[in-house]
This record gives sequence, structure tokens and C-alpha cells, in this order.
Amino acid sequence: MPFHIDIHHREKKTISPGIEARTFWGENMLAAVVELEAGAVLPTHQHHHEQISYILEGELEFDLDGESQIVKTGDIVVIPSNVKHTVKVGEKAAKVLDMFSPVREDLK
Repeated sequence: MPFHIDIHHREKKTISPGIEARTFWGENMLAAVVELEAGAVLPTHQHHHEQISYILEGELEFDLDGESQIVKTGDIVVIPSNVKHTVKVGEKAAKVLDMFSPVREDLK
């Protein structure tokens, strides 16, 4: 398995309208560089994977299990397993590094 992967050679996957991800994975975790267009919405969902999101650029409104907070560049969001969450993008595009454990097979 290569230890260096050029992000620009990875295929983009559409997660939701206006939201695309390039994914990378090992045996026990998956990382995704996610690009979100201004005004895009990731509908409410949940998964058994734990997730950590590092906001690389922009401003997002995260709703976790009914609690809403605005997060900005440099912030980290920790999403426990099976917690419902929604993401709304602000007036400018955003970029996020999402990390999941275990690997999300649906994103490979």
C-alpha cells in the first residue's frame, strides 16, 4: 500500500448536491477531503462510524442530535457513533477533513 497519495489524482464522489469528497483509507479508518459549495446542505443522517471533522476552510452550521453550533476554520467537531447530524454551509464554500473509524465502506 502506498504511503503517499496525491489528492488530485483521487476521483471525487458526490455525497449530496454541492458536496464532493475524495477518500483515502487504511485497514481501520477512512479520511475524506470534502469540498462544500456555499449554501449546500448535508441532510440529517447517522452512521455507526465515529467521525472527527477538522474545518480546513469556511464556516458551517453543525447540528448534532438537536444541538446547533457554528464552526469555522481551525475548529474540530467530534461526532459519536449513531448520533444524528446535519451540516449547512455558510455564504462561502468550505473544505473539511473528515475521519471515520471503522472504514466507511460506502465511501471507498
